[in-house]
Amino acid sequence: MIKKCLFPAAGYGTRFLPATKAMPKEMLTLVNKPLIQYGVEEAVAAGITGIAIVTGRGKRAIEDHFDISYELEHQIKGTSKEKALAPIRQIIDTCTFSYTRQIEMKGLGHAILTGETLIGSEPFAVILADDYCVAEPDPVLLQMVKLFEKYQCSVVAIEEVPAEETYKYGVIDGEEEEEGVFRIRQMVEKPDPSEAPSNLAIIGRYILTPDIFDILRDTPPGRNGELQITDALMTQASEGRVLGYRFKGRRFDCGSVEGFVEATNHCYTNYYKK
Repeated sequence: MIKKCLFPAAGYGTRFLPATKAMPKEMLTLVNKPLIQYGVEEAVAAGITGIAIVTGRGKRAIEDHFDISYELEHQIKGTSKEKALAPIRQIIDTCTFSYTRQIEMKGLGHAILTGETLIGSEPFAVILADDYCVAEPDPVLLQMVKLFEKYQCSVVAIEEVPAEETYKYGVIDGEEEEEGVFRIRQMVEKPDPSEAPSNLAIIGRYILTPDIFDILRDTPPGRNGELQITDALMTQASEGRVLGYRFKGRRFDCGSVEGFVEATNHCYTNYYKK
């Protein structure tokens, strides 16, 4: 059973400057809710209540968001505005939050390794908050948890992307074992389109087995001199222990301005406006 979900949240969010100069990119809102809250809600829907967040300098707003604000709650108590805090209060009451800091930004693999002290020796999920996913009836992470329960190995969420955009992603190649489920045999970090093994790209949802920490420690820096999670996963994949799951649902790349606007419009039209 997956009990913990790790949120790497130490990045600078440079694509959204100047908005992210003093505000964490994870706190950018889709209408009236921060990106990271959507991610935590997805984790809770998958039965996960241990929320581990890797933060960095200037990220205090994340910790404050997942905490009680006594003064604010006192001011709006008994008013129509009180119900707006109900979802976040439910999260606070349901989940346990733990935090650690990533002192240097050395890639996603390094961020995940930094979170080892919060995870321990158990399988865990990873959500990248700037990948906002919508799916019904099961959220994407719940779909992946069910797959992990069946196969008991690492699982990465994948989707088809335009061939000319493979340079933005980790890209996989593998053998389809059942519909939408691939036993991965190759993973390449941000390949040139002419060198990509497929157009199946890894997005920001993972379930990892705890041996990934030892593998990360032994993995040399990869592309851009950073510790890449795809390089570590390739070690597992060489032993047939990584699945790529073409999830059912839709993903918005909220790390880009275009994707963020699309996600905002989706949330406004489908949830807020109603």
